[in-house]
Amino acid sequence: MPIFGRRSLSRLDTVDKRLVEVLKDAIRVYDFTIICGHRNEAAQNEAFATGTSKKRFPESKHNEFPSRAVDVAPWPIDWHDELAFARLWGIIEACAFRRGLRLRWGGDWDSDGSSTDQSFMDIGHLEIVE
Repeated sequence: MPIFGRRSLSRLDTVDKRLVEVLKDAIRVYDFTIICGHRNEAAQNEAFATGTSKKRFPESKHNEFPSRAVDVAPWPIDWHDELAFARLWGIIEACAFRRGLRLRWGGDWDSDGSSTDQSFMDIGHLEIVE
């Protein structure tokens, strides 16, 4: 059974506990890593400047503490394997549903079941919807 490594656990310390519980459920089923939880002002503005985020500080759910957003990637990481990211999203979405938590995925921002209508793909991004 996969488990989170030290770095992932450290990053999870910055994430909303409801989302952490969902991710702990999902790691039992599918191996993945935590890329980012909370982002401070410098990290968020760098993500915006490099194009990996469409939001400036403090507009992202990553900027809240604890963070209501997290970036994840299937392990081992292959940023070109979109199917692995979609598979991981499905597992995490099912775990969230069981816990009564609604999430949004950066591969389907409008939650219509299609990834082909996205203007910005962020396939590692998950956030709590409230």
